[in-house]
Amino acid sequence: AKDLHWDLRGGKPRVDTFWVNLLPPGGSHSSHIHTNSVLSGTYYVRLPKGSAAVTFEDPRHALKMATPPLKVDAPRLEQTYVTLAPKPGTLLLWESWLRHEVPLNRGTSDRISISFNLIIA
Repeated sequence: AKDLHWDLRGGKPRVDTFWVNLLPPGGSHSSHIHTNSVLSGTYYVRLPKGSAAVTFEDPRHALKMATPPLKVDAPRLEQTYVTLAPKPGTLLLWESWLRHEVPLNRGTSDRISISFNLIIA
């Protein structure tokens, strides 16, 4: 919250919900956002070889209808979609309005992570 320069008006970020994700081989999680929260995160417990990463979508995507396509070697932060391949023990945090998805798990065992949402309370 400090790095984002938020005026919390006396509140503090607080974990509101959390859940365990068991993504079996062949499973995926379609594109979504986390409503009614301000920050979301995932802690990666197990990521078997070939298991799914996580993909974030540039929120300006829908507004760029007349923008020419990007070159293949465009900088990562300019890409429409950014895919991260975390390792076990990685913790990712992002603002909850950021659309993201988990592509098809091509691994041979479950991908395990713990996700959570924070509110200001």
